[in-house]
Amino acid sequence: MTKTSLKLVLLGLVVCLAGGSAVSNQNRVHIFHHENVLGTSLELKIAAPTRAEAERAEAAALKELDRESSILSAYDRASEFSRWMQTKDRPVKVSRELLDVLSAFDQWRTRTGGALDASAEVITRVWKNAAASNRVPDAAELAAAVKSTQRPHWSINQSAGTATHLSDAPLALNSFTKSYILQQATDAAMRTAKVTSVVMNVGGDILVRGTAETVRIADPKSDAENSTPIDRVRIDGRAIATSGNYRRGFDINGRHYSHIVDPRTGSPVDHIISSTVVAKDPVQAGALATAFSVMQAEETRKLAASLPGVEYLLIRKDGSRITSPGWKSIQIASIGTLPVGALPMMMAVGPNWDTTMEVSITVELAQASGGRVKRPYLAVWIEDKDKFPVKTVALWFNEYRWLSEMKAWFRSDRLRKLAEGNEIYDSVSSATRPAGKYTLKWDGRDNQKQLVKAGTYTVWIEASREHGGYSVYHQEFNFNGTPKKVDLPGSAEITSASIDYRKY
Repeated sequence: MTKTSLKLVLLGLVVCLAGGSAVSNQNRVHIFHHENVLGTSLELKIAAPTRAEAERAEAAALKELDRESSILSAYDRASEFSRWMQTKDRPVKVSRELLDVLSAFDQWRTRTGGALDASAEVITRVWKNAAASNRVPDAAELAAAVKSTQRPHWSINQSAGTATHLSDAPLALNSFTKSYILQQATDAAMRTAKVTSVVMNVGGDILVRGTAETVRIADPKSDAENSTPIDRVRIDGRAIATSGNYRRGFDINGRHYSHIVDPRTGSPVDHIISSTVVAKDPVQAGALATAFSVMQAEETRKLAASLPGVEYLLIRKDGSRITSPGWKSIQIASIGTLPVGALPMMMAVGPNWDTTMEVSITVELAQASGGRVKRPYLAVWIEDKDKFPVKTVALWFNEYRWLSEMKAWFRSDRLRKLAEGNEIYDSVSSATRPAGKYTLKWDGRDNQKQLVKAGTYTVWIEASREHGGYSVYHQEFNFNGTPKKVDLPGSAEITSASIDYRKY
């Protein structure tokens, strides 16, 4: 391959990374990834004429994220919110940001009929404590918790700019703070000179400004980053958020209970396993995504109908879908009619891959102690016994000029048709994941989506950080239908990794 054709291939991948965002001759999309931002992962796509301009916008966004977090974080004991929580029964002058978030909770608690409540943490703690003893909370415990949530927990004096903390109940503002900070940080990036568009994704909640973005909606029954999405939508100047019970919860006596609880009853809810909402701003999208996971379908329909521009996709426990009347207007293409979590099943013929099996690859990236860190470049691919790369499972990078630092992946014959089979570069709306933890899957199909033969292959995992560390693993597997799992040791850029060849 010539240098010119190599650049064209890599430039094509950069366009894929832009998730379909428009790129002009003057502006192209620059992409930034960070881990441990608001307890999750951050992706920024910024359209600007130069990398330097984009980096200025990135710095403005990160500065605003840090500033807002120092005000609203419940995990930082020195934050304004944490200090306010230590007061009781006296008006305290608070920042505009804290006043905004408390006011928003008041408004949405009323609009959702109590389905969204900051003091639901009272009920969550009852379930966590009971789960630690492997038991279900009794009726008296739950009744007391529900009664506690129904008390007033603060009062606000807008004209005086004060908030009075009224109860001892633990409060969790997380669902609102992430959405609120997302909006403020995106606005900060957009104010940077010469920036024309920003797409910010914080743990699956996404705000699009100045462009249109293709967003894949994660399958709630699959935890892999590269799983087939349940739908794809086009978001233009709006926000999208997804809430669901598929990444967190409690296990009691062999049964899984959702971490999402109904503050009105004290019970975990699982009739809706994924709730995706498109709205004018992140606060509205985030509030409704959480509330719609709790509310019954008819409650959801009535509330959404009263709010202009709100569209939603709900996935029931049985995999069936409920959509708003206008959902089709933002839908890119039908993903099909398969149940959620299902993949096309074919009978294995002769020496072909056993289609009842899959490979699950988990990677936990190394994190800086107590702070934000840039995500390293990551490549995961499969080679056959002749060392030919049959499938690029993941290729995550920001700038193609540094891709050669991926020494194992960047071998001379590894660059043919790499864009094929890679659909991981659109933005993804999903329930919030822990920072730095990713799962990828391989279904035995090559880059042309054809089943490979059964037999011996090598799974490669490579991570490289600009001006940082380097890690590479290669593990040989005989994919012959016999399950096998290998745990890989930690290294400079990867805390842990595992490869699990298993039944679907």
